[in-house]
Amino acid sequence: MRLSEQAYHLIKEKIVTLELPPSSVIDEQALTEELGFGRTPIREALSRLANEDLVRIVPRRGMFVADISATDLQKIFEVRILLEGLCARLAAQRVTEDQMAEMEAALQDLEQVSSENVEALMVIDERCHKLLYQAADNEFLASILNRLYTLSLRLWHLALNRLGDVREAIEQHRGITEALKAGDGTRAEALTQQHIAEFQQKIKAVL
Repeated sequence: MRLSEQAYHLIKEKIVTLELPPSSVIDEQALTEELGFGRTPIREALSRLANEDLVRIVPRRGMFVADISATDLQKIFEVRILLEGLCARLAAQRVTEDQMAEMEAALQDLEQVSSENVEALMVIDERCHKLLYQAADNEFLASILNRLYTLSLRLWHLALNRLGDVREAIEQHRGITEALKAGDGTRAEALTQQHIAEFQQKIKAVL
């Protein structure tokens, strides 16, 4: 993996988990020293993150972590609920046996995670969504949805301490996976949209 790619993933993780808080100033020199990369990989990573709306570049002022708000929540989920529904419908037609096996493995791992381990539950949620994007076999759609999911994760971290039990929401992936296995695009779409809508409401209620 190229140094700029490594830097991108590390800085992105800091932004998503709010280790670099919304609206905070980005100190290139501090990131260079902390991550052990040269200035060029750091700048390339930050430029890529700016294109994904995670970093804001202000001429003559510097770089800042992009802000997030309840308004962003509404806008992000308006798009996700439509596009992920379409993604699930396509995935029901195109999912491969190997992809189904990976989805079922993720659900098996879910059985080993306690309801108190919220971060581990969200890792399972992310696995399921990323597998769904792959199964739709449309790289343009997957690119948009991966970007929107990342923005959604920032909102989740913002609400983390007040969100309560998320296990029921993650368990909804079982029904989605069953619909995909049956090739039922209509049901897969409906269940996916329900999953996203209910999760939006959980976050909205505490922001």
